[in-house]
Amino acid sequence: MTSILSRLVPIIAIGIVFNAPANAQTSLGIAESVIIAIQANDPSVELFEQRAKALEDRAIADSQLPDPVFSTRMQSVPLSSLDLNREGMTQLAFGVRQAFPKGKSLALTKEKRLAEALVERHNKELRNREITLQTRTSWLDLYYWQQAKIITDATRLKVLELSEVSEANYASGRGAAQNVLRIDLEASLLETRLVELDRKADMAKADLSRLIGIANAARPLPAELPQLPALPSAQQIQSDLVKHPSIKMFDAKIAARDRDVDIAGEQYKPGFSVDAAYGIRDSRSDLGSIGISYSIPLFPKNRQDKALSASKSMRSAALFGRDAQLLELNRQLGRTFANWSRLSERISLYENTVLSRATDTAEAALIGYENQTADFAELVRAELAVLDTNLTLVRLRVERAKAQAGLLFLDGENHE
Repeated sequence: MTSILSRLVPIIAIGIVFNAPANAQTSLGIAESVIIAIQANDPSVELFEQRAKALEDRAIADSQLPDPVFSTRMQSVPLSSLDLNREGMTQLAFGVRQAFPKGKSLALTKEKRLAEALVERHNKELRNREITLQTRTSWLDLYYWQQAKIITDATRLKVLELSEVSEANYASGRGAAQNVLRIDLEASLLETRLVELDRKADMAKADLSRLIGIANAARPLPAELPQLPALPSAQQIQSDLVKHPSIKMFDAKIAARDRDVDIAGEQYKPGFSVDAAYGIRDSRSDLGSIGISYSIPLFPKNRQDKALSASKSMRSAALFGRDAQLLELNRQLGRTFANWSRLSERISLYENTVLSRATDTAEAALIGYENQTADFAELVRAELAVLDTNLTLVRLRVERAKAQAGLLFLDGENHE
């Protein structure tokens, strides 16, 4: 018994968090959810920050001269006797060599690393936008399933009221047994639908808790669908696509590939190093020497030429990648804006026509049933039609809000 209780404690604790009383917590708006998610220091965001810092440090490290090379050697020792004092040229020599990379390679390498760090910064900005979109989408999903449960449960209660009417009519001999059975069937089906709605609401809550935490995700949502930031025109969003972090990321990649081309071009220049040495002799004057060594690219065909060609190809690939990404963003804009516009039209039809007609039909069916001019099955169908209409209207509003969130992801809310 004790072991069973110990296993149930964590489950009960999670259930308490997810099913905390609504009156004990303030409602969780969609704007607050986004703020919480952005401030949560998500690991998928922080990794880009750490990569950027690493590349900025490498920019400094890679732009420094190579470490000087020091040497110590015993020079000109006679091998026949190994007598250090026999020959005048025998000496203890100390040397140092400093290499200097070709052309402006160091400065160009620094610029390349900084451009690569900027790629990670834009990746971080893109990830924050994705988190904002995911948070809004998850919040809207949870809102829909909770509202769907409220609407469905209200219909279930109404169906139960009809069940009492059908039972009373059956008891008085004015109704058929099939009406009682039909209404019991519909009530049972609605109960199973409520269980399914609970399941999907729990899944949506789990998705939201990944972004804002279990405690915040367990807070009640407001009854009214909140308004997202206003949208600019489609033309304005399209002109702002070049400011999208995924495009700026490619711009930084192109800058880095430009530096690669410049670095490859510098390899055609000679590199050099400076050598200095000091020799100590026992009984004669010490000796000193200094010299410069050059590395000259005499055969560039299979080295410098190929390296330059490869760098140019990588830059071209980055340019094509930017063009492809811009086309993809334009495609997303076209699809999402069309979806948002058509959903607005459907919502207007449901609000102004469909919902009122469904309600009027249900009222007329009830009056007809009371006056024995309509059968009970028609009354049930009318009530279920009202339920489906209300659920569809809520779904359309939520889907339009999702489409608006998608447009805000593309625009970045630059208009605010």
